[in-house]
Amino acid sequence: MIYETLQILKEQLEKYLEDSGLGKIVVLDNVAMLESGSDIASDLEGKVIMTLLSVEEENTLKNLPTAKVVNNKTEYRNPPVSLNLFFIVSAYCDSYDNSLISISKTIEFFQGKRVFTSANTIYNRSNASMDVLESFKFNVEIYTPGFEVLNHIWGILGGRQLPSVVYKVQMIQVERDKKLATSEVITQVNGTLNNNTE
Repeated sequence: MIYETLQILKEQLEKYLEDSGLGKIVVLDNVAMLESGSDIASDLEGKVIMTLLSVEEENTLKNLPTAKVVNNKTEYRNPPVSLNLFFIVSAYCDSYDNSLISISKTIEFFQGKRVFTSANTIYNRSNASMDVLESFKFNVEIYTPGFEVLNHIWGILGGRQLPSVVYKVQMIQVERDKKLATSEVITQVNGTLNNNTE
């Protein structure tokens, strides 16, 4: 679900920037590759690059119920893992002006659309990885790290700081389709109640 979430956001942002006259310039890739000197680095020139920074488990949802009734049988499963994703959008356009405009338009896009659902989002359903995606809902909000944290982020990513903005995606769920056990549903309790107080 991590790839699917970021791919959906990439497609949505790319359409917005294209409609704004900036062209199809959004890529989902590792911005650290700019310093690699490889062919990938040249592919990132003139682009707005979305890069996953971190994955964080949402601990508040660890104690969800693990049993549910399906077709009159109780199914027991491990609870899904709820995740928050942190990603950075970096602009490495042909000029610094265009990089700043791209970041401004990115902020504008996510300000206008914070909640993404299968009902309000158009995405490429012909992508083979999207076949398993039935329904989804996640929120995107801007995340502002301090200067020291930002310095560490760019140090990890290779040292060259670009115009950028960091976002947090709340919450996606990862769940394997695996039952731990199945049992019959308890529909009634038989017996007599003995209320002796002696």
